[in-house]
Amino acid sequence: MGRLEDLHAFARVVDARGFSGAARLLGTTKSAVSKQVVRLEDQLGTRLLHRTTRSVSPTPEGQAVYDRAVRLLDDALALETEVAGQQ
Repeated sequence: MGRLEDLHAFARVVDARGFSGAARLLGTTKSAVSKQVVRLEDQLGTRLLHRTTRSVSPTPEGQAVYDRAVRLLDDALALETEVAGQQ
């Protein structure tokens, strides 16, 4: 897994407001998504999510990462579409 995939998993957790919903969106397991988010937090050296038994919400740093991640993921998708269209 690369950092882009970890950012994608993190963004889906924020979108779904939880790991279970993100796992469903990504077609994977809750534990796999959790590992991706923990790995991203370790790489960035900061906590990205407030986790409680009932909810998940981004920390201020997490919100900043989410905002940038959404743009990066959109750009990556646009690049893939553009390159595929040229073939």
